[in-house]
Amino acid sequence: MSAGLVVAGQEARITALRVGKWFGEVIAVNNCSLSVGSGVVGLLGANGAGKSTLFKMLAGLIEPSHGEVRVLGARLRDRVGWYRNVGFCPESDALPEWMTGREYLSLMLRLMGLDRAETTRRADAWLERFELVDAANRRLGGYSKGMRQKLKLAQALAHDPEVIFLDEPLNGMDPVSRKGAIDLVGEIGRQGKTVLVSSHILPEIEAMTDQIILMDRGRVLAEGSVAEIRDKIPEHPTTVALVSPDPRALAAFLIGREHVEGVRIDDDQRVVVRTDHAVAFYRALPGWVRDHGLAVTEILTLDDSLEAVFQYLTER
Repeated sequence: MSAGLVVAGQEARITALRVGKWFGEVIAVNNCSLSVGSGVVGLLGANGAGKSTLFKMLAGLIEPSHGEVRVLGARLRDRVGWYRNVGFCPESDALPEWMTGREYLSLMLRLMGLDRAETTRRADAWLERFELVDAANRRLGGYSKGMRQKLKLAQALAHDPEVIFLDEPLNGMDPVSRKGAIDLVGEIGRQGKTVLVSSHILPEIEAMTDQIILMDRGRVLAEGSVAEIRDKIPEHPTTVALVSPDPRALAAFLIGREHVEGVRIDDDQRVVVRTDHAVAFYRALPGWVRDHGLAVTEILTLDDSLEAVFQYLTER
């Protein structure tokens, strides 16, 4: 199945064409195609869905058994220097216990070709950004899991790459640090970078982006925004609640309208609408309200969370 998150006029930064990976008789990823542009995109799937294997192929860490992956137009293994354009935060934790935080971050920056002065400047800035200054000269063996995770994020970002792969980037962080990391990912995406984030924790991705790729059993199930994917599940119409000072008049008007499959008034006097095409319904609603003198003070979509969408797709 194919997934394409490149909008009109945007250049693809990450592409995969019919890639697959198997280990012996086990097929981890089966015939996946992707095209990802700039911004933040979430790669989602339950444990064992194949997302980590696909992620490692996209980042150039392992070779596909078949198919091809390109990052910024090149095969990473053909152009080793291209890795300077790529940042990678791995899920696994294999930091050198004997090094200090500053030594490790400085080493990673030097490996990316930065001179000593620029390395020092960036290391200081990112240690401060992740609140690791006080621990900068401590050995990594004494770091907590959250501190180690923040250092892994720092090394993925400090050399200012164009394409960034974050594999379960918030593991072990406390709530305040998680919020800071989520805000940082959004900030980097708005700068025009490409950030591919892999996670099995749906609310974390939902806080970073609404552009997602859903995987299940080695295949890409769906791609796009949550609302777009939700509309592709016709057996589960989207449920929308409309708050209005005159719910009866609003409900009477909506009955029989295009893309409206059902209307009722619930116990809270909200008008609850079932729609087979939420995006089209949202586009039409302002015109209906304006042209027919209706009143809507709040719109609540009741079942378009990532959790609901993923559940609907995997049960099919």
